[in-house]
Amino acid sequence: MSLRFKALEQLSSTPTIDVVNSPKITAIFGTNVFTQKVAREFLSDEAYKSLVSSIKSGQKIDRAIANQISSGIRAWAETKGVTHFTHWFQPLTGTTAEKHDSFFTIKSDGTPIEQFEGDALIQQEPDASSFPSGGLRATFEARGYTAWDPSSPAFIMEIGNGKTLCIPTIFVSYTGESLDYKAPLLKALEALNKSAVDVCNYFDKNVSRVTPTLGWEQEYFVVDEALFNARPDLVMTGRTVFGHNSAKNQQLEDHYFGSIPERVYAYIRDFETECYKLGIPLRTRHNEVAPAQFECAPIFEEVSVAVDHNSLLMDIMDRVARRHKLRVLLHEKPFAGINGSGKHNNWSMATDTGVNLLAPGKTPKTNLMFLTFFVNTIKAVHDYADILRAAIASAPNDHRLGANEAPPAIISVFIGQYLSKVLSDVKERVSSKFDEQDESMLKIDIHKSIPELLMDNTDRNRTSPFAFTGNKFEFRAVGSSANCANPMTVLNTIMAETLKQFKEDVDTLIDKGEKKEIAIMHVIREYIVASEKVLFEGDGYSDAWEKEASKRGLANVKTTPQALDAMVTDKAKMLFESNDIYTHAELEARHEIELEKYIKKVQIESRIMGELATSHILPPAIRYQNLLSNNIRGLKEAGLDESAYSNQKQILDKISEHINKASDLVEKMIEARKACNALTNTRAKAIGYQEQVKDEFFDQIRYHADKLEILVDDKEWYLPKYRELLFLR
Repeated sequence: MSLRFKALEQLSSTPTIDVVNSPKITAIFGTNVFTQKVAREFLSDEAYKSLVSSIKSGQKIDRAIANQISSGIRAWAETKGVTHFTHWFQPLTGTTAEKHDSFFTIKSDGTPIEQFEGDALIQQEPDASSFPSGGLRATFEARGYTAWDPSSPAFIMEIGNGKTLCIPTIFVSYTGESLDYKAPLLKALEALNKSAVDVCNYFDKNVSRVTPTLGWEQEYFVVDEALFNARPDLVMTGRTVFGHNSAKNQQLEDHYFGSIPERVYAYIRDFETECYKLGIPLRTRHNEVAPAQFECAPIFEEVSVAVDHNSLLMDIMDRVARRHKLRVLLHEKPFAGINGSGKHNNWSMATDTGVNLLAPGKTPKTNLMFLTFFVNTIKAVHDYADILRAAIASAPNDHRLGANEAPPAIISVFIGQYLSKVLSDVKERVSSKFDEQDESMLKIDIHKSIPELLMDNTDRNRTSPFAFTGNKFEFRAVGSSANCANPMTVLNTIMAETLKQFKEDVDTLIDKGEKKEIAIMHVIREYIVASEKVLFEGDGYSDAWEKEASKRGLANVKTTPQALDAMVTDKAKMLFESNDIYTHAELEARHEIELEKYIKKVQIESRIMGELATSHILPPAIRYQNLLSNNIRGLKEAGLDESAYSNQKQILDKISEHINKASDLVEKMIEARKACNALTNTRAKAIGYQEQVKDEFFDQIRYHADKLEILVDDKEWYLPKYRELLFLR
């Protein structure tokens, strides 16, 4: 019996795990986190004040104080049964990393003790040579450093009966280059803080800090573990490289917001409990559009913490799914012909005075502040669309962008008809010459039009990659398996740069004697005019939009190798270096790493495609071919007329054609792969894998394999079919 039929046989007897949740989320929320409240209990006044100051303003913690903090953290962790600690970081592999050390040590006199010193809290030295570095580190240059990030609280990870204290850190090379996602993100957040505070002070001198916020929406698929294990392509790549559409997919639109299946519901409740203990503020859960697809989303948090929480969530979801005999699929396009999965990044900015800078206010002054940050965001996306596109480029996301509710690869901004009219009014009515009409418009029209905008006055456009949704922008193009840090680093950096330029432009007019508010209005108008071509309110899937976008000069870069080129342009190097995010060498290294990722992912998919075709697709097809052939031969020998077996012959001809073509194409794909492997230039190799392997062969081979799936006797077919993966739990 094949794995497929064993899995199907087991399915009906797989029990639903009974999950007992706490009667109140608040009773368990953050119980495994070293929160400020916990710190107040376990730290001295001096250590507590130093830690809080570091969290709020980024001040460095003295090493002597670090000893006090580390002792307090250990004391708290030991009350939870923790014996080991780790520096938890996010290398450029796309997963999280950890190396566990125990509190246990032996003193020079042989006395065994438990200790956790400040030096161990602040810094460790994991091997940097085994992580992607893009050429920054040679294999023999092994040293790297993890450094404590106090802005993200320590937490305790429970795996089975084991508990480990996790210290969130950044990861850098021996020579100081960033080797992770977190270090550049922290720099980008600080760059935005500085630029945004300067602009905020035009309106409110009390603002001393601006914190970007993020609320991610995580989409994912859930399938049975036994069926998953019977699909080598899912095991190796996270997606099905073959698979004919089932008769029913999502065309009835009956899955979205439908009743969550009991077994999946138990799994969701289980991973939510784990998340709550780690302080991840999950708020919503629901069925997504595609069968077997779901979504969860948290309350907004500061970007740095939100990024850590999303990375934690993905790890928790995978681990908890296994104990429910399920598997979670975070790939952007696990199944052809139905919705893929994204991770919408809802982004805004908040001041330390309690103002959301992307929420309209109730006075002309606060509305002008809203308009300032709103228009600057549009200008940033317009000016740096290519770099923003590069931030969400990956082999998995190439399968998703532009298909079934995912936004297209063309970067555009949707703001809705009401705000479009506001911008149009500003553009048309602010004259090129400063006069009283401008001030009148500022005090009356802007005040009257914007406060009427409620959150639901801005419609949602699912085809827009970057949409304003009431009091935030939603970056919808981010892929479901991505680390949020990469797009957030880019978005916050381009916003920092644009606001910096905005202040220079406004100050220039003020220095010429213009009133501050009028100067701001005129720069806003200039920015509206300069960036209006990136605004689009229509259907992003339409051919008409592709043509219109081309006329406007908006790029439509559909593939990752080409999209990544934007990372290493002079414009990108100047942007990131001037804001102290990346050096030129770091940008070149990351470009190299992303290209290598693309090559390896396509290479693995190509290999599994060839393996499946040879060992899982062709053998049952050939057996059925022989069965039909023997049937026809028997009918012939029985002296029956050809009409008695004409249908069998027709099926036999089709099967033979698909077998031959699939086999020939696999051999040609292997040769193409060998040719690409011979290339020494990484970019050329990536483009070779894209054009000569993926684009040339993947769809062709799949076409013939999927045709064989519906022609061959079902009981002969090895691979679980879409109807089983998507609908059976």
